Amino acid sequence: MQAVGIRRGLTIDPAGEEEAPAERVGRLVRESPVVIFSRRGCYMAHVMKHLLAAVGAHATVIELDAGAAEELAAAAEAGHGALPALFVGGAPVGGLEGLMGLHLSGLLVPRLRDVGALCA
Repeated sequence: MQAVGIRRGLTIDPAGEEEAPAERVGRLVRESPVVIFSRRGCYMAHVMKHLLAAVGAHATVIELDAGAAEELAAAAEAGHGALPALFVGGAPVGGLEGLMGLHLSGLLVPRLRDVGALCA
């Protein structure tokens, strides 16, 4: 059992085992409080990362190559069908529009604080 407040590091390939893409996406989302999956060079992911940094949260950004078709599909499916896909506390937020909606409604900072991505 993981102690509250202690974060494990991200593991790309745990113990050299092969994982299905959907399992890998799920595990990466569970290992970090704020995760963005995007295509390499995506400007929307860049904007998302900077907005999160401006409120004091530092997202783990996972950029997927075009050659990683299975991983792209799994990440998009987990994030409501599109990339970039943001997850906060393991729950899908959506893309840039979802992040902006949370921010403008005043719910972003409390949610980030709840999942331990911000200091109290």
